[in-house]
Amino acid sequence: MDSRFEKLLDQLQRGRIDRRTFMVRAFALGVTGSAVASGLSRVGLAAAQGEKASSIGNPDIPHLTTTDKGTIRLYSSWPLTGAYEQIGGDAVEAIKLALSDYGNAAGGFALEYQALDDGIAANNGGWDAGAESANANTTISDADAMVYLATYNSGAAKISIPIMNEAGMAMISYANTYPGLTKAVEGATEQGEPDTYYPSGKRNYMRTVPADDIQGVAGANWAYESKGARKAYILDDQSLYGHGLAVVFNHAFAKLGGEILGAEGYDPKAPDYQSLMTKIADMAPDLLYVGATVDQNPAKVLLDMRSLMPADQVIFMGGDGLINQAFIDGAGDAAEGAFVTFAGVPPAELKGPGADYVTRISKILGHSPDSYATYAYECTAVLVQAIDKVQEKDRGKILDAMMATENFKSLLGPTWAFTDGGDTDALTMALNEIKRNDQGKLDFSFGELITV
Repeated sequence: MDSRFEKLLDQLQRGRIDRRTFMVRAFALGVTGSAVASGLSRVGLAAAQGEKASSIGNPDIPHLTTTDKGTIRLYSSWPLTGAYEQIGGDAVEAIKLALSDYGNAAGGFALEYQALDDGIAANNGGWDAGAESANANTTISDADAMVYLATYNSGAAKISIPIMNEAGMAMISYANTYPGLTKAVEGATEQGEPDTYYPSGKRNYMRTVPADDIQGVAGANWAYESKGARKAYILDDQSLYGHGLAVVFNHAFAKLGGEILGAEGYDPKAPDYQSLMTKIADMAPDLLYVGATVDQNPAKVLLDMRSLMPADQVIFMGGDGLINQAFIDGAGDAAEGAFVTFAGVPPAELKGPGADYVTRISKILGHSPDSYATYAYECTAVLVQAIDKVQEKDRGKILDAMMATENFKSLLGPTWAFTDGGDTDALTMALNEIKRNDQGKLDFSFGELITV
């Protein structure tokens, strides 16, 4: 009885059950009133010190910390060097923190984690198809591997989703936002998507971050309605992510009544964009929208833009591929005044369990975490709860449990669930402006929540 009561206390302290449920279950176990009151007092004292990050998730799934059933191995895959050193490294540390918070165990198994790198030096650390394919195959060849945490780049996900699908293994991403991985969006996705990525006919991929069909529309609404932009020029880095996001913004802005002065892909390897910016400046846009990831030279695009189009005359706006320190470092002073959307709440704005996560991981990293690392922690919580629910080393059952995730209390605040396609039904989107902080350093400043 004592061990069962302690488990109830643990669930209450983690926020997985409420006080009423705790009391009902405790009395059903035959626990005395004084013992229940003492337990509530203990939990109340802990709660007064703040909610822990590990309190997120579905409160109805108890967490098991025993390890007598053996080992389950988890692999992640995204770039870890070059332009992605901090982005990828922060996500790895977020996973390690989450696993530590859950006692490196779930469902009776010890959990081991290995971070794989799908980037190569030739791409400034950016992802490579061969490296991603190799990582996916390394994972499925390990009989102890049950879940693949991948990828950061949507283009890389196109490579590995079919591989993992044929193996019947769950794949979960903390950062992929291209819509076509899970759904068809007119004008923004390619023919045959998303079915082409699921040869078995069964979905095995999910993501904890909202897709670009949400982000692009929300960004266009804000630009048109809040900033009064009426004329826009749109650029993208010609990647799956960048082009898809730019197309969604394009269609949404035009639907609102905005004028699209031009839309094109830029060369990420070009030494400068002066001639391109001269052409765009001559059209007198209100806004330049850029769909790109940080390794595809968007900082230079912004630098050359600002040499001809000052911030008080033309708005610069980009998607979540730019919400990282590397973008600010690359653009320098030109970054000030730029607007960047992000599918969620920036780390500095997180409350409750989210604030606990930010405080502790910041101490580990020595800096504020990359915005998307929050979702890496949540991915880990999803798989931990699935293993806790299944309590078997079975890829198919763990996959089904992950896809069935619902009533998931998030680090970002809202409660969400996965759709049948593997998307989160959370629609939180933040608008951030790059400003100087109290120390005079350029940083992302939360502006407002925006909607579709």
